[in-house]
Amino acid sequence: MTEVSSLTGRLLVATPALADPNFDRAVVLLLDHDEEGSLGVVLNRPTPVGVADILAPWAALAGEPGVVFQGGPVSLDSALGVAVVPGGLSGEGGIASVDSGALAGGEGAEPAGAPAADRAGVQSGDEPLGWRRVHGAIGLVDLEAPPELLAAVLGSLRIFAGYAGWGPGQLEDELVEGAWYVVESEPGDVSSPDPEQLWRAVLRRQRNELAMVATYPDDPSLN
Repeated sequence: MTEVSSLTGRLLVATPALADPNFDRAVVLLLDHDEEGSLGVVLNRPTPVGVADILAPWAALAGEPGVVFQGGPVSLDSALGVAVVPGGLSGEGGIASVDSGALAGGEGAEPAGAPAADRAGVQSGDEPLGWRRVHGAIGLVDLEAPPELLAAVLGSLRIFAGYAGWGPGQLEDELVEGAWYVVESEPGDVSSPDPEQLWRAVLRRQRNELAMVATYPDDPSLN
């Protein structure tokens, strides 16, 4: 199989042409991407459910808005914690290890989910306990660990229900079809206090023609 250049840690920004309602104006943080598939979470889908309602011990560490986000259409009954450690580690890495329930395949689970969880990394000595780096300062939190382990080091925390998954070659096909823009992520994207505006904000900061796409109307008939 042709080697796939990893996009782990990058953002997928839905193009205006992407018709799938699950990903309309979505901004997806890729937590894992290689020849075996891809896995990520949608950063701009807040739900009405408070973190305190389902994961009370972590509620105090969750940034505003303090709600659970829908990370994607797969395994909506599972939870993922994505957190930023300020001054975080440099370099890139694969998906972090999460507890066995965090990426449990539910109904409609896609093939990328299980391999991603199986390829868990080994805790390195310079990472805080309960947090494993995905890319730079961004990492995954073991939600079964005591929150006190991370309270002093976390810059932000967001809780996601479900995730987005792609099988081998599926994301590459969508990129060829023009469904997504691929751009660099910033640690602040994970904890944006105004997630409904994240799609426009990410595009607006690009130093190319993508900045103009940010002005694309919600209703294309108005263009």
